[in-house]
Amino acid sequence: MTGLEPYKPLLTALVLPPVPWLLLMLIGGRLAAWRQRLGMALLLLGAALTWLSACQGTGHWLQATLLLPPLPLSEADIAGLKPPKPEPAPTTAILVLGAGRIPRTPESGAADLQPASLERLRYAVRLSRQTGLPLAFSGGVGWAQRDDGGLSEAEIAQRIAERDFLRPIKWVETASRDTRENAILSVKQLHAAGIRHIVLVTHAWHMPRALRAFRQASGDTLQITAAPMGYFMAADRGVLEWLPSNAGFEQVRTVSRELLARAVGY
Repeated sequence: MTGLEPYKPLLTALVLPPVPWLLLMLIGGRLAAWRQRLGMALLLLGAALTWLSACQGTGHWLQATLLLPPLPLSEADIAGLKPPKPEPAPTTAILVLGAGRIPRTPESGAADLQPASLERLRYAVRLSRQTGLPLAFSGGVGWAQRDDGGLSEAEIAQRIAERDFLRPIKWVETASRDTRENAILSVKQLHAAGIRHIVLVTHAWHMPRALRAFRQASGDTLQITAAPMGYFMAADRGVLEWLPSNAGFEQVRTVSRELLARAVGY
């Protein structure tokens, strides 16, 4: 703990695109009054970077060249996760990392999971059905979220899994606020429950950092198998990938946030 954790959401927002590129353009505009060439160059550079930071093509390139997520589980990998025979007590669990909660939705008046978190849960439920392995979920109330005294993310996921997917979550970790705490608290909980092998479910862009955190937290006490999902995939064809879009903007910010978290040790 550094004492800066409560300020992580604000500090992160200030350094993620497009804020740096907008500042670059403001500096360029200011300089243009007495150093026209330099000022115009900074203006054009800022505009180009703002454009590229909203393109899906940029997100795909950054994922492939900088994030380097592991490959998804193959059918053979999934088959190999099945216990050879019914175990009296499970030693392998599928662990889902939370990605945020919605404290209350207007249409239902109840708490819900953010779309990314729900995607992870859906994939983990499918793996659980294919392998027969029990589920675990890690997620409290993140640093960026308002603590309203309501349900933690893991408790919301537990309710959704049972109600909507008809698949129970056996272990819930409800106190973590970021990936590092996911790892520390979940490893402690699952190890105490006799789990010696974790199948870790999170988005592909998040998996390298999550694996690092879990390996640091577990040491040699747990085997960890990566089960990444949600890779950035081309949704549009040809030139459309290089036109600004909501999806492109979200992807580039996601990659930038992951790279920043790696750089500062989170």
